[in-house]
Amino acid sequence: MKEQKKAAHILHSDWKSKGDDWHGKVEGPDLNSDVTILFFATNEVGVGPSWHSHPYDEIFIIRKGRARFTIGDQVIDAEQGDVLMGPAAVPHKYENLGPGRLESTDIHLSREWIQTDLVDPSET
Repeated sequence: MKEQKKAAHILHSDWKSKGDDWHGKVEGPDLNSDVTILFFATNEVGVGPSWHSHPYDEIFIIRKGRARFTIGDQVIDAEQGDVLMGPAAVPHKYENLGPGRLESTDIHLSREWIQTDLVDPSET
């Protein structure tokens, strides 16, 4: 008989970063899962994760605000409530379009967060 997984409960105080209530991460082992969740938040327009890739798919949920995503050669403007998917090994980035705060929940389809930072071709 297969052993049943146990529920996981991660306290907000255990995953949030010191500077922002909606910035931090929870990795798969903490959740007893094959999914890692990153929470991103910024009040600064033009700020966001820089050009990078992952060896797995990533799903982005815009919780608040507006963001401009570059996923491969696609540029997508997204807003609160929108959901996007970045395919495995496809470089991507996004930034706060403003006005105001951007909050996203980024679901990494991996037990651990694996990221390769890249030189942004738009900056060369």
